[in-house]
Amino acid sequence: MTLKDKLFLFLGLMLSVPFLKVTGQTQADRPCDEKATRETVNLYRNLKKLSGSGRYLIGHQDALAYGVQWKYEKGRSDVKDVTGDYPAVYGWELGHLEQGSARNLDGVAFDKMREFIRQGYKQGGVITLSWHGINPKNGKSAWDVEPGTVASILPGAPYHDVYRKQLDRVATFLLSLKGDKGEYIPVLFRPFHELTGGWFWWGAKTTTPEEYKTLFRFTVDYLQRIKGIHHLLYVYNTSGGLQSDEAFLERYPGDDVVDILSFDTYQFKNPQADFATSLKGDLALVEQLAQRKNKVAAVAEMGFSQIPEANWWTGTVAPSLKGRNFAYVLFWRNAGVKPDNEMEYFVPYKGQVSEKDFVRYYRLPETLFQKEARALKLYK
Repeated sequence: MTLKDKLFLFLGLMLSVPFLKVTGQTQADRPCDEKATRETVNLYRNLKKLSGSGRYLIGHQDALAYGVQWKYEKGRSDVKDVTGDYPAVYGWELGHLEQGSARNLDGVAFDKMREFIRQGYKQGGVITLSWHGINPKNGKSAWDVEPGTVASILPGAPYHDVYRKQLDRVATFLLSLKGDKGEYIPVLFRPFHELTGGWFWWGAKTTTPEEYKTLFRFTVDYLQRIKGIHHLLYVYNTSGGLQSDEAFLERYPGDDVVDILSFDTYQFKNPQADFATSLKGDLALVEQLAQRKNKVAAVAEMGFSQIPEANWWTGTVAPSLKGRNFAYVLFWRNAGVKPDNEMEYFVPYKGQVSEKDFVRYYRLPETLFQKEARALKLYK
């Protein structure tokens, strides 16, 4: 090593010391986006720290927009009605934004969603966005599984420009998410979710592993490099029922474009013990991979529609999640009565059979809701 090389090395170390001393960060503490905003870096670091604490954040989809038998009532949430506190993670859906619609596929106005996101962030909560985008090849829904859709929208393919225009609309919305000081609001972005299932156009039945990886990587690159978006943490998300590390990682696009490893899981009519066993197994697999890759583990969606078991929260959920190393779990939305007259909700409302047990779940030391999340100062 020459004298000049030694001098540059010394100066580099001297310049790096103050940063490391102030932030306490190492490269492993930082998200995959090298240009991530300060708030985004801090959120990622704190989610990682939380993952090893035995505690986890509780989330709810569309929590501030509506619940069972109500919509757009200021300051309301079914979680708050029952516990007196808001959830710590707020889930929102971007589907139909890509086609220029004023409302998403669940009827939530994007202008209102933006305000709800600002409210959740201001209260110290975490924001996560999923995206059931329409099929770019044929304009049908996200559930249209025409073979070859992903192949047709990759760079150089016939419908690539259509997909780019969809991303442009998503990017415009993401860039509009700002806090009171003009800072960008960090978002856990979860595109192409439940990728191992066969019910979406990006799913395993109609897409090869390489096609999926290419789509994911292109999307991240486009948002970062072309649109200049640096306030996202990227979530890789499979379905539940995982069989092995290899199955989970078969379509994994790379450590350089992923921050959070997650899966979705729901209890249906199968026995409680079967769901608990599956949940424990899936979470153990994902958290071990997250630790190995220096990522954050999460349960991105979970629930039991209409929660018919009075003690489901402390009898099934709490024991299955206790002591695990993950950052958050998000329960799905309280849609109430849907257009097909089906009742759908995934957290209890006042008077629901599992209401009292949900309060017991709320009081557990490991479950963190809004008040506790605010105290954690996740963005600092």
